[in-house]
Amino acid sequence: MNWETVLEPFKNSDYFRILWEKVNQEYASEKCFPPKDQIFRAFDLTPFDEIKVVIIGQDPYHNDFQANGLAFSVSENVKAPPSLKNIFTELKDDLGILRTKTELDDWAEQGVLLLNATLSVKAHSPNSHKDLGWESFTNEVIKEISAKKENVVFVLWGNFAQKKEELIDSSKHFIVKSAHPSPFSVYRGFFGSKPFSKINEYLKSKNLKPISW
Repeated sequence: MNWETVLEPFKNSDYFRILWEKVNQEYASEKCFPPKDQIFRAFDLTPFDEIKVVIIGQDPYHNDFQANGLAFSVSENVKAPPSLKNIFTELKDDLGILRTKTELDDWAEQGVLLLNATLSVKAHSPNSHKDLGWESFTNEVIKEISAKKENVVFVLWGNFAQKKEELIDSSKHFIVKSAHPSPFSVYRGFFGSKPFSKINEYLKSKNLKPISW
């Protein structure tokens, strides 16, 4: 099964047509991120039948050269934003891995879907596209993964992502949740939460290859 098959009913709907018209208007009149050809990059790099982990973010980074279509990831040679820096700090504490590569494409290619709930943003204006209608699309993505797959790890960092729990069938999937890695909440339960070891232990328990973080 592939994304095209899974999402075809939604992408053929009037709702998606209207959403895409709004996105086109925004990109035509404003500076927006990520580059338009990278909006669906998370889906390009992580085929539906290879999904093992879903990490849910809120919306893309809003400063120049940061967003590249993968939640929490920035392009190489771009300084890691605070949330990503904190993710790497926890990774080192959890698994002893010192990661400096800020582009997370290698995670995506191993089956980690790095999904923002809103897939675009106006430059320098966080959450500015939240009312375009993206969330209906990404909620559909989460529901389809939950319904059509099993033994997927859903990673819900922070209150926003945790609201997505109601879309997930926890009887056949594993949910990892904690505070968000942002500087505002990282000391409220993100540091010390050991998400990476929890994910890999679960995958191994299901005879799935763990992620090389």
